[in-house]
Amino acid sequence: MDRTSPVPLYFQLSQQLEAAIERGTLTPGSLLGNEIDLANRLGLSRPTVRQAIQALVDKGLLVRRRGVGTQVVHSQVKRPLELSSLYDDLEAAGQKPATKVLRNAVEPASAEVAAALGVPEGAEVHLVERLRYAHGEPMARLCNYLPLDLCALDTAQLEATGLYRLMRGAGITLHSARQSVGARAATAAEAELLAEVVGAPLLTMERTTFDDTGRAVEFGSHIYRASRYAFEFQLLVRP
Repeated sequence: MDRTSPVPLYFQLSQQLEAAIERGTLTPGSLLGNEIDLANRLGLSRPTVRQAIQALVDKGLLVRRRGVGTQVVHSQVKRPLELSSLYDDLEAAGQKPATKVLRNAVEPASAEVAAALGVPEGAEVHLVERLRYAHGEPMARLCNYLPLDLCALDTAQLEATGLYRLMRGAGITLHSARQSVGARAATAAEAELLAEVVGAPLLTMERTTFDDTGRAVEFGSHIYRASRYAFEFQLLVRP
């Protein structure tokens, strides 16, 4: 701790603990011990330690369990806004992704889907709806629409790997995407699916992906648990 810094000690401690959780030094399930022990060990006051812990409880990184103590839970996934799949991002972050396919079917395109994919409304498109897990916890519900016969979409393969990997394996070169991010409250059905309470905040994302010929090859409509997931932006100043 830098006691000469203008940054409050509780914030310095919370930042160090958060970094340790993100690096995996403090793994999910680890116990931090009680506030008195931590304060004595670190040479800090108990209110300082309590405030640092509460900041991480509020972020969902720590949880206080009666009879157990303060425990580390899974860190929030921070996903950069770039043309990558959630499966690859979770795997790269060491989050142990898993997938359950909820629907894998052919259905008529709605007006929204037809406009995104550049096909007539009512034309048949392939719908894949999946529930994505990290460390055994539900993270997101993913609905993806693809032009019919674009590539093979076997349910077993969709549960074993990411959609973009299957598309690349079929010779499709993903080039660019148009994407929008938003937020809303969870419906009863969404809350049950994602292990949240009704009205919990959800992040939303819609993306239309294009190949290297400019053809729309996928339209995705996804929802994510805001308590476990965040998008990261890199902002540049225009010259």
